Amino acid sequence: MLKSNGINRIIDANINRLKEGLRVCEEISRFIMNDRKLTVQFKKTRHSLDSLACRLAPIAQRLRGRKSLKDVGKNVHLETELKRNDLADIFYANIQRVKESTRVLEEFAKLKRSSEALGFKKIRYEIYELEKKVITKLPCLRRT
Repeated sequence: MLKSNGINRIIDANINRLKEGLRVCEEISRFIMNDRKLTVQFKKTRHSLDSLACRLAPIAQRLRGRKSLKDVGKNVHLETELKRNDLADIFYANIQRVKESTRVLEEFAKLKRSSEALGFKKIRYEIYELEKKVITKLPCLRRT
């Protein structure tokens, strides 16, 4: 059986990854698209996540389990992670990171507080819609 500390590390890493990815997408909607409505939606989603994350695992609990310097995955990367060709690459990499992290949090929340798993599921579906809105509004993101 997994140690509780390992689960807390997974939750902590994915909360951080999710918030970072959302922030990149928010910056694209704010500074590239100049779209106030989308910017607000990304920001609200990020803040909803903060509340949900604190209910699932309070920050003090997550920090106690954090082992960033000893993380065996910190220096593991693919060549594709180190290169971005354009704005579309940046957006897609980050929105995908957001969706994956949300799913991980949804799954691991089931081990701790299943009611919070539903909150992550709800956020995941909000992110699907945000992704669609951004791609629809920003022609350079439409891929054939």
